[in-house]
Amino acid sequence: MRIPLTKYGIRELMLFGVPCVAGLGLSFVLLPWLVPLPLFVLAFILNFFRDPDRDIPQGADLVISPADGTVSHIVPVFEDNYLHCHTTKISIFMSVLNVHVNRVPVHGRVEFIKHTKGKFLDARDNECFSSNENNLMGLSLMGSHTKIVIKQIAGRIAKRIVCACRVGDVFQQGQRFGMIKFGSRVEVFVPDSVKFEVMVRVGEKVTAGKTILGKIRK
Repeated sequence: MRIPLTKYGIRELMLFGVPCVAGLGLSFVLLPWLVPLPLFVLAFILNFFRDPDRDIPQGADLVISPADGTVSHIVPVFEDNYLHCHTTKISIFMSVLNVHVNRVPVHGRVEFIKHTKGKFLDARDNECFSSNENNLMGLSLMGSHTKIVIKQIAGRIAKRIVCACRVGDVFQQGQRFGMIKFGSRVEVFVPDSVKFEVMVRVGEKVTAGKTILGKIRK
């Protein structure tokens, strides 16, 4: 049976989890009134690095959510790194209570990866889009000329972006590809040249690998 914890968090689970378990044991024996403290930290760590399995909706015309969280923006922007065109951008804010494992929204091939160092502004801040540390991944949909972009943006607490892929890798829809560690934002860019029907709204809660952000119309 698979343990529902992400492999991307093994280092943190060992670094913080082991001392918490040890502290919990010592507290039970020596200082029972301290038990809630290591118990709280351990529960937070396990909750943050949880990685539940998901039933992934399949469809070449579907763009599914790459992240758990809340839709914060649906806006037109010009994407100048990979697509070089006007796009619809859907931004998803992830709080520290959300699952932070990211999933690929389409069945596609990785054609472009760019990591940019930057600030660590609050992920809800509009300026974080251009100023914060981020990782951008360009995908070409299999069996189609359509291309999209996924952008992982670090937040005020998040200090590390994990993007476990390389140019040339092929991902199935909903497959895990990385995570952002401790509060963040993920964005999806779809070119205006594509007939894309947005199926979410600002303020809506979404689930990685399950919620359909929109459909690509032929």
